[in-house]
Amino acid sequence: MALFNFFSKDKKESLDKGLEKTKDSFISKLTKAMVGKSKVDDEVLDNLEEMLVTSDVGVQTTLKIIKRIEQRVEKDNYVTTSDLDKILKEEIAGLLAENNSEDLSDYEIPKVSGPYVILVVGVNGVGKTTTIGKLAAQFKKKGKKVVLGAADTFRAAAVDQLKMWGERVGVPVVSHGMNTDPASVAFDAAKQGLDQQADIVIIDTAGRLHTKVNLMNELSKIKRVIQKFIPEAPHEVLLVLDGSTGQNAFVQATEFTKATEVSALAITKLDGTAKGGVVLGISDQFKIPVKYIGVGEKVDDLQVFNKHEFVDSLFNRQ
Repeated sequence: MALFNFFSKDKKESLDKGLEKTKDSFISKLTKAMVGKSKVDDEVLDNLEEMLVTSDVGVQTTLKIIKRIEQRVEKDNYVTTSDLDKILKEEIAGLLAENNSEDLSDYEIPKVSGPYVILVVGVNGVGKTTTIGKLAAQFKKKGKKVVLGAADTFRAAAVDQLKMWGERVGVPVVSHGMNTDPASVAFDAAKQGLDQQADIVIIDTAGRLHTKVNLMNELSKIKRVIQKFIPEAPHEVLLVLDGSTGQNAFVQATEFTKATEVSALAITKLDGTAKGGVVLGISDQFKIPVKYIGVGEKVDDLQVFNKHEFVDSLFNRQ
């Protein structure tokens, strides 16, 4: 039975289908970890540890989960393997709750003075521009006025792709073309958002800068020019990660959190991989709220992340 049932049936089915590979792998490994055992002993815990690590949960988060389960086994003195599903589910849900994120049921933004500015960062190939397009579509669907800024000017494909999304969704895109100053694009996008009384301005940024210093300098410059019009901006720095890359997503998260103050995460391409455990590890290790997950190619398959529904789907054996 679902912990929360405010998800629409379509979204729940999309989530279940998108996590199918991860769930099948997760449950298969969990079943193997407990085979032939009637109670949780050291061997079961060792098998469980291996299962979590190979599911791309990450070593640090895995050890934390195992320690908590050990404490519960010791406290209850005798825990059967049939209880392990329930215990593991509770501990994973607990870890996700500790990143201080609130579950959102819809595409919501806080009330601010002027447009709410989202700066989107991430390396090339993670689905960054597509995520921006889908966000714009979802926000517009909710009646919000959106302006996009094509500030990933190192790649013609990124600029063209964002303009295509703008046309598809019906939202304006501020673009100066390739090899232009990204900060000047951000400046004009913020100005247009303010002048047109937009609700949201979403700015794409370069995914290929050769060093962390270059990345820091570029993002700092973009922030400074935005703040000339909207002093509190950016209100959100959204880091997009490709869930199918597993441990490489941890490396990217480490580099970007060193270079800028990331305030939210979007983890994409979960439908094409069995590595969905990366959501648990990244959320736990970086203490940054996972705000969106991508579970398919359709616009509606970029979903607002709900930890209860995610865990329910992961442990659904039906």
